[in-house]
Amino acid sequence: MEHDLPAVLSLDIGGTKLAAGVVTGDGLIHGWQVTPTRREEGPRHVLTRLFDLGRKAIAEAGVPEVAAVGISCGGPLDTTTGVLQCPPHLPGWIDVPICALATEAFGVPAALENDATAAALGEFRYGAGRGTSTMLYLTISTGVGGGSVIGGRLHRGAAGNGGELGHVMVRPGGRLCSCGRRGCLEAYASGTSIAERAREALAAGRPSSLSALAQPRAEDVSRAAEAGDALAVEVWDETTWALGTALTDLVNAFEPELVVLGGGVTRSGARLLDPVAAAVARDAMPPAARAARFELAKLGDGVCVVGAGAVAHDLVTGAKA
Repeated sequence: MEHDLPAVLSLDIGGTKLAAGVVTGDGLIHGWQVTPTRREEGPRHVLTRLFDLGRKAIAEAGVPEVAAVGISCGGPLDTTTGVLQCPPHLPGWIDVPICALATEAFGVPAALENDATAAALGEFRYGAGRGTSTMLYLTISTGVGGGSVIGGRLHRGAAGNGGELGHVMVRPGGRLCSCGRRGCLEAYASGTSIAERAREALAAGRPSSLSALAQPRAEDVSRAAEAGDALAVEVWDETTWALGTALTDLVNAFEPELVVLGGGVTRSGARLLDPVAAAVARDAMPPAARAARFELAKLGDGVCVVGAGAVAHDLVTGAKA
């Protein structure tokens, strides 16, 4: 059945890069294209380049036509009207009717989905979540996003922006989050936060091998922690504590079969996954703890493009994800 689905165009709009590809019914990406967003140019110029990137993907994929366009982007957005309302990673993008613009550009219907929600759908259909019914997905990258599949259906929420798992509170009154609140998971577990906390400790005079770097990044902290650097271990332990705390609550609330962790920070592999899974096994309610497996995402950097393709396939078939 999946292999009979038509080819669709998938577009992903990030704060730093744009991606495009043609997704077929087996979840594979063809004609993969990536280019910097250059968001300072504003929506008109960025979208012109994005649609050109989509045309290049179609040409390189060698397909005669696509049946629909799927678009993934961070919210807030309105999936019903296909409008980007005011994504904070795209300053000045206010009420952009992106689905209407994509339909005008490509002559086929278009669907819009939150990027982390699209990623959750991609992993559920074609990645680590295949064969499950209830799954949580967290992307741990520049920020922390997420999505959930409940009883085989993607949970979007009443306004279409449900699944903001990065804004579960782990420390009331704690670090300032990008959303304006204090103490969110994102403020402790994102790659941005990992780097910021390490730099703050260095600025306070803490000794560390990281002091040899001008601007330590999250991956530098992970490597230094693995090597036993005391400051890096402290930052990393706080990161896994925050993730374990949030996921304990989420596992208690949703009782999923599977929790999938994706995003750039998860390139640290077992150093991130193992302590988080152990915290949930220790602290969650026993039935929920026993039911939940933890895995790393399988679709890599293309997860949002695959997920947007799944959304476009549902638009074509009339299916409800």
